[in-house]
Parts: sequence; C-alpha cells; structure tokens
Amino acid sequence: MIEQLEQLESAALTQLNAAGSPEALEAWRVTYLGANGRLKAVMSGLKGVPKDQKPAVGQRLNAVKSRLEAAYGERKSAAPVEDHSERIDMTEPGLIETHELGRRHVITRVRDELVAVFGRMGFEVAEGPELEDDDHNFVKLNIPPGHPARDPADNFYVDDPGANAAARMLRSQTSTVQVRVMEDAVKRGGGKLSGPIRIISPGRVYRPDTVDATHSFMFHQIEGLAVDRGLSMADLTTTLFQFCRAYFGEDAKIRFSPTFYPFTEPSAQFEIFVSLTPGQPPRWIELGGCGMVDPNVFEACGIDPEEWTGFAFGFGMERLAMSKYKIPDIRLLFDNDLRFLRQL
Repeated sequence: MIEQLEQLESAALTQLNAAGSPEALEAWRVTYLGANGRLKAVMSGLKGVPKDQKPAVGQRLNAVKSRLEAAYGERKSAAPVEDHSERIDMTEPGLIETHELGRRHVITRVRDELVAVFGRMGFEVAEGPELEDDDHNFVKLNIPPGHPARDPADNFYVDDPGANAAARMLRSQTSTVQVRVMEDAVKRGGGKLSGPIRIISPGRVYRPDTVDATHSFMFHQIEGLAVDRGLSMADLTTTLFQFCRAYFGEDAKIRFSPTFYPFTEPSAQFEIFVSLTPGQPPRWIELGGCGMVDPNVFEACGIDPEEWTGFAFGFGMERLAMSKYKIPDIRLLFDNDLRFLRQL
C-alpha cells in the first residue's frame, strides 16, 4: 500500500509540472484530488490493510495528500492569469446593424417647420426665460391688477402674488418674449427704438388647465411680432393668410373673428377649416389670436406709439400639429407611445 502511494505521488507530481495551462491544471486537480480522483480511490483501500500496518499507511496517505494539495496550490498561484474576455477593436466598423432609425418628435418637427416658414417672411427667432416675473407676464402687456387672467388659480406662481409685487411665475404666454425684445431694442438704441422688429418666439408655456383632448397644463406656443412705421391690420391678415397657405396648402380655408385681448387693439382670433379625424367632416378649429399692438404696450416698453405701429399673433403648436397631421387628442403627443409616433 505504501509503495502504491509513492508511485501515485511521483506520477501526480510529474503530471502537475507538465500542466501548461489553467485548463490542464484544473484537469489534474479533478484527476488526483477530486471527489472521484485517484487519491480518493487509494484511500478506499485502507480498510483492507492489516491492522498492525494501518497506522503507518494512514500516516503516509495523509502525507501524500498534503504534499499534492500543497504542490497544486503553489502551481496554481504561480500560473499566469489569462484574460478570456472578448477583445474588441474599437477602430473596426460596427458589427451590429439596425434598420430602425429614430425620428424627431412631431412637436419638434412642427417647430422647425414654423421657423422655416416665418424665416422666409423675414422673421427671426427670439427666446426668453420660462420663469418670468409678473411685470413682463402681465403688467407690460396691459393686463391690469384684478384682471381675471391674473387669478392665482389660473397661473403657476412661484411667489405669493399678494405679498410680492415682483412675484415670479412660470410664463403663461410667450408674449413675454415680445416685451423683452422691445425693451432690449430700446436699450440698444439709447432710449428709443431705432429700427424695425420682426421676430417669432417659440417655446413652452404653463397654465393649470384640466387635461383633456384639447388642453394640457404645459404646451407650446409660437408668437410673432412686427414693429415698423405704418403697419396696419392689412399687413397682419396678409401675413397670416400667406402663412396658412404655405403651411397647410393653397386650399387652406381660414377666417378671422373680432375678439378682445388686453395687449392688442383691434384684436381677432383666426380659425382654420379642417378635419382632425380621417373620415370625419371638417369643422372650424381655432388656431390662435392676433391684433395690432396696443399703444399702452408700446409705452410700457419705451416705444413711441405715435411713430411706430406693430402687429402680433400667437397660436399653440399642438393645435397646429393636430390640424396638419389630423391628431384627434393632444394627449397622444405626450404619451410616448411608439405605435403613435411611428405613424408621423
């Protein structure tokens, strides 16, 4: 039995030294030290050893087991660590192809379309802060204290409007940008307007409306402003007629109806005759409001209303998107449903 153990030890150490890879080293461990390995098989023969020889054989068996385990441990710790992870050459072309391309959201697309149409008419893009003050959102737009539009229940105030004369709020209209543009133009002119203004101001606005098929508490507006000498209501209506025909097609039907806005006089709302649902008859849909800039607004911005006249207009981008792409519910624009977005 002792001779058998010595032969096993010698063969095991020889094969261990010859193991040249982690795989071969693991195979050696299983062969000699594993649960069904050769050392275990020799140990099972201990019961057949004469009683007087068992102590010597058991001692030798333990010595061989300890020697092999120690040799395996030393050999494993000395073996080089190989990196079996996949190596990727970052300079190689991509291996995975996709045929599903992303696309711009319909609101982004509509904004770009509007900017392009009005850009051809000479309007430049102007932007302003979404966190506004009461002065720019209401006062300088000729909306006096006590006006229903200033009700805290109808606006997102950040500060208490009753305790703070300069209360901040999320703007309820992009008309605030028009005010800031006129103020900046007067400031650059040294205290008076020195030249015409022609801008559009696309952006987000906020009103605590109940969400339904045509309303949302956050939506997008685009407003336009033109200031020059001798502008009239005819210039305004011509601009909007040309816009609607360029955007909706030559057959677009629009109409104007008299209305009231504090910041324009005279004022009108304009509508388009369109069907929002395929197969349904068309109907008149309000696109927005417009009018000649009220002299009080000019004076609040430092512009002489005796020298300058101007017109302004504004409409919701969601309403335009719904009219052009026949979208029956504004909530579809914010649901992020790929089934809907892939159709546009």
